[in-house]
Amino acid sequence: QVQLVESGGGLVQAGGSLRLSCAASGRTFSSYAMGWFRQAPGKERVFLAAISGSGGRTSYADSVKGRFTISRDNAKNTVYLQVNSLSPEDTAVYYCAARLGDSSGSIYYTRIQYGYWGQGTQVTVSS
Repeated sequence: QVQLVESGGGLVQAGGSLRLSCAASGRTFSSYAMGWFRQAPGKERVFLAAISGSGGRTSYADSVKGRFTISRDNAKNTVYLQVNSLSPEDTAVYYCAARLGDSSGSIYYTRIQYGYWGQGTQVTVSS
């Protein structure tokens, strides 16, 4: 079981950056593959980035590749999403998600594959 709490969102001007954090409970954080998703008003919740339990593998949606970076610090039970070069189109609630892995280094891309979700953190980008 894992509990996730996102933080780091806020209001930022276009072109700005934020570092989002997702703090997890428990002592087995490295056993969980992690992902970041976002959902804008009236839109589907979409995949942004994923990272394996050890941090050795990452993957990104094409829409954010080159601008967003996912990382994790297992000693701190935290996964991060660095978001750069923000535009108003990035305005959304950003969610982290966790899936208990199998120690294979797997990463996951879809909502249904994740069993645990944080409450989300709002990112608003002004023009």
